[in-house]
Amino acid sequence: MAFIDLLKREVKALTFDQYGTIVDMQGCLTKVAEPFLKEKGWEGDAHRFVTWWRRTHFENSMIDSLCNRGHTPYREIGHRAVSFTLDRAGIKHTSAEVQMLVSEIEKLTPFPEVPEALQRLSGSYKLVILSNGDRDMLDAAKPYLGHTFDATVSVQEAGYFKPHHKTYEKTAEILDLSVIQCMHVANHAFDCVGAKAAGMRTAFIDRRRRPFGETPHEPDIIVSNITELADLLS
Repeated sequence: MAFIDLLKREVKALTFDQYGTIVDMQGCLTKVAEPFLKEKGWEGDAHRFVTWWRRTHFENSMIDSLCNRGHTPYREIGHRAVSFTLDRAGIKHTSAEVQMLVSEIEKLTPFPEVPEALQRLSGSYKLVILSNGDRDMLDAAKPYLGHTFDATVSVQEAGYFKPHHKTYEKTAEILDLSVIQCMHVANHAFDCVGAKAAGMRTAFIDRRRRPFGETPHEPDIIVSNITELADLLS
């Protein structure tokens, strides 16, 4: 507990990944995709379709950062990913249908425990969204999150998708804090690794009960949900 006490003294802000950590991206998008795919006559699993979509989006965003030729908006990469996934599944589609599916990302709702746990944490820390989403997408999503955050930071501010170190460093700069005074909270190991490599403290939300993997950038805290994080830190 001595280490937890140290974190409580040093950490001033908790930065949260939004897609998959605060909001149930997989579950919510599966509910949207299921009737759409059924109407198209596709007999595959909607959950697997969304997994293809999200993996393709992730790959394209990492390529965008590594190419270092200017930041491509999240929405544009989303359109490419959905179109590719529909093509992969052999589903005919229109640009309007692709745009409709991607727009649903702005309406994702939180995991059940999130609002109450965030309310508890808000008494001790500044709570901040740090997301790969575009500024306007994150603004549109605010009414659905179940909590009013102190700040919302898009990776557009730094010009690189997470886990590029500049996204975390820029966030600390915006918050007028040192990186070590920030703890990044994410359901994705790559996001925690990126934040830790940039100098932030990290909390891994292990919702899927999966190993974190071997890395020199181990998370400071591993919990199964945001309630457990609030139990430790508030």
